[in-house]
This record gives sequence, structure tokens and C-alpha cells, in this order.
Amino acid sequence: MNLLESSHRQYRQTLILGLIYSCEELFPQEQLKIAYSISDGIYCEFENSLVSVREVNHIEEHLKTWVKSDQSLAFQLEGDSFFHCKVNEKKIKSLFPPLPRSGPIYPFRLIHYPPGFILLFSNPNQPETLSPFIPPEKLTATFRETQRWGENLHLAEVEDVNRIIQEHHSQELICLAEALHEKKVSLIADRILEQRKNVRIILISGPSSSGKTTFAQRLSTQLRVNGLRPVALSLDNYFCDREDTPKDADGHPDFEALEALDLPLLNRHLQALIQGGDIECPIYDFESGRRKPYVQKMKLSADEILVMEGIHGLNPRLLSSLDRNHLFRIYVSALFQLNIDSYNRIPTTEVRLIRRLVRDDKFRGISPENTLLQWASVRRGENTNIFPYQEEADVMFDSSLLFELNALRPYAEPLLITVPQEHPHYSTAVHLLRLLSHFNPLDISKVPFNSLLREFIGGGIYSY
Repeated sequence: MNLLESSHRQYRQTLILGLIYSCEELFPQEQLKIAYSISDGIYCEFENSLVSVREVNHIEEHLKTWVKSDQSLAFQLEGDSFFHCKVNEKKIKSLFPPLPRSGPIYPFRLIHYPPGFILLFSNPNQPETLSPFIPPEKLTATFRETQRWGENLHLAEVEDVNRIIQEHHSQELICLAEALHEKKVSLIADRILEQRKNVRIILISGPSSSGKTTFAQRLSTQLRVNGLRPVALSLDNYFCDREDTPKDADGHPDFEALEALDLPLLNRHLQALIQGGDIECPIYDFESGRRKPYVQKMKLSADEILVMEGIHGLNPRLLSSLDRNHLFRIYVSALFQLNIDSYNRIPTTEVRLIRRLVRDDKFRGISPENTLLQWASVRRGENTNIFPYQEEADVMFDSSLLFELNALRPYAEPLLITVPQEHPHYSTAVHLLRLLSHFNPLDISKVPFNSLLREFIGGGIYSY
């Protein structure tokens, strides 16, 4: 975690502590729950009542007053892997350390978002500014669906999963979580079948380590069950020659830019396939940075449907010349994790980082030190190319599994322990180790071989 990321995280945690303090001062009879991250903020609610616009405004004014008072914040890391913070004589446990004082804080805003509200933080890349707020309706609906499912199973916090593992009932939990994934994938395939007369191309996108590859394989299986024949087409083959690739701020080829793809050729080819024509698909050679001298001939039959995976899959500019009705866009990400308690949620970004650490070591020969070094660049690409287009998706698939951090802990801990103290992201490794300590290890031998988790821990039926 670099200096900017670290200070921004402390700023966020300071505001969260101030929010907890403000809510308890104003509404001592209510229990605040910090539910999940959304946009550049966090969605919060009172556990047993709705929050009105007037109450949200009242909380915001109280929080602003607290910030301006420049309160001193004492905190100490204890043996339970929490920072024990003291806020105006109130003690609050936190996964992250706050700033030493409440005063030096970037802008923030509270937005009424029934039944709760959103605490909107400043832009991580431009900390002095607030990003425009666009209601993330589809993302919110996906969060709430998964949250309700957990509540129906009486799984509210991490300790509930730990207790199941301790009582040797983890097989039931694994089966339930995997059944939910299979049901959701099946429902998506059914929806595509319903629109079969129009839909010819499925676009799958999502941030790093979301399990997009396994999702695409499982969706393809369900499409076959529905009588469709999925055909994979790689966007990588439409990269421009390296000398024509746009440059980033440092003058290096920016392969994540949309303009790194030959968009006119891609659009012509897909239009031809939709109309029943033949194409000669290029094959890109990453070693030379140019297309190979031979091509792959393709044609779509009536029962075939294209499946394309890539970071730009949700960007309307990718296939701007095609009729929107021919496209079905799917956003895949690990969206929801159980909270440790009402005030401490598990950041899904860190779940994806743990997934990537394990996968990079197991399948790609990349050390945890290098994975940590690359993560900031990965995150910048996501913030530019993926997250702004989430709401363009026709459906969202939450790839998280309630037991996954319990299952990943035995794999991730040995890797994180090897990160040396002099490494620039040593503090991130230490934080992830503290986070994992809250999860009882889970024996993964009963995890199905088609599980999305197998993309990261191995032993699956799909090749990656």
C-alpha cells in the first residue's frame, strides 16, 4: 500500500469512527450497521428502522462538527487483531488505524439512500474532490439479494461461519453456497434463452480475480443445457500492433486502454457474424506485439452464441456500431462478504487481492511480493475501465462465497509471512494476515471441482 493509499484509507477509517460516534450520540437506541462498499463510499443502515432524509442531514451536520473540532484519536493494536480506538471517550474496535486527529480530513458527503444512507468519500485519485454520485441501482440490488440470502440462513457475521466449521457442519455451508452460485448461473442462462431471438453476443467483464473464467465456463455449460452452443471469441486477438498502441503517462504501451483494440475491425467482424457472414479473425502474438500471418475463419450458425470476456465488456464504446439488443452484458465480481461485526466489514477489494496472491503463486509463478507491487496498477485500471460502467450490465453475478476466506487462509498465510519487512507493501501483507486471523481454517477437500474457488486454489475441472 503506497503513501497515498495508506493516508486515504486512514481518512476513510477516521470518518467511519466519527460516523459511529455521531450515530450513537444522536440515536443511542439504534444499532448502526456498516453493510458494504458502494461507489466511492459505504452503505450504512440502522438494523431495525428506516432512516429519513432529515435524520441523514442531522448525522452529516454532527459529523462535520466533529471533524472541525479536530479531536485527538488514540488507538492501539491489540492481540485480537483489532485497533482499539478511543473517540471522545467511546471505545471502538477497527480493522484499520485512523488518522491521529479528526481535523485533517478530505471532503465527504452523506446521501440518503433508503432504507439507509451512503457515506461518500473523496476520489482516491483526487482526494480534494468528491466524485459525482450516480445511484448504483443494479449493484445495490445485487448486494441486498446476497445479504438477504445470508440473513435467511442466519449467517450475519464471520463468527457464524466459524461456528459452523467448529461444529463440523462445513459441508452443509459449502453445498448451500455452491448451490446458490449454480442457481444464479442457471437463471442468467435462462434469461439469455428468453432473449435468444435478439441476443447473439454475451460480454463478460469484472475486476481482477473475480472468477470470470470459471463463471464463463459454468455459464457455457448452462447455455448448452438450454440448447445453445457458446463460441468463445477473445478480445485479445484484436489488439493493435504494438507501435500503434496508445501510451500511458510514463510513455509505456497502455494495453488496458480501449484504444489499444482495433475497434473498427472488431465492430465489422461482429456485425458480419451477427448477419450470418464469415470472418477471418486475427490471432495476436504477444511476443512480437503483432498479428500472426495466419487467421482463424469463423461463422456463427443459428444455434451458436458468442461469449467474449474482457475488461472493456461493459463499455458502450466497445461495440458502438452494433444494435444494443444483440448484446447481453454481465458484470462479475466478488461483491459481498459477511461483516466481522456491525462496524467492521470485509473489504471485497482485499478478498480479491487474497485470491490473486494465491492464484499468482500457484499457477503463474509470481511471488507475493510482485503481486503486491502490481496491485496498485491493477486497481487504477479497474477504476478507469471497469467500475464506471458497472450499471451498463444486464445482470450482475456475485462471485463471492461465504466460506472462501476460511478456505483461502491456509494458502495465503504462508505466502504473506514471506514478505520481508523492507518491502514497500509489507504493511499490506501484515494487514491481510490480521484480517485472515478472524477466519477459522476450512478443509477444502469437500469443495466441488467446478467451484469458482478452484480457479484460485487449484484442483478444478477447468484449465486456466
